[in-house]
Amino acid sequence: MSEPTPYAASPAGAPVAKWNVLSIISLVTSVFGLSLVGIILGHISLSQIKKTGEQGNVLAIIGLILGYIGFVIGSLFVVGFIIALSAGTSY
Repeated sequence: MSEPTPYAASPAGAPVAKWNVLSIISLVTSVFGLSLVGIILGHISLSQIKKTGEQGNVLAIIGLILGYIGFVIGSLFVVGFIIALSAGTSY
């Protein structure tokens, strides 16, 4: 009797799912605060995923959502800072 294998063997020639690298980078850059880069890469990766059928659709969408949220929050801080500076100056 043969020894049982501890892991299930994958069939020979089974296709390996390919991940879209730009979707991963979009998510990572959005998490680390580079919102504009995450937004751009997210849109590019979604376009590539439609054409190639790669995996990573959800990662790209999460990267886009986080990127847009970060961009809006960053824009509000910049506008608030400019308003605070202009209100504090006296002529």
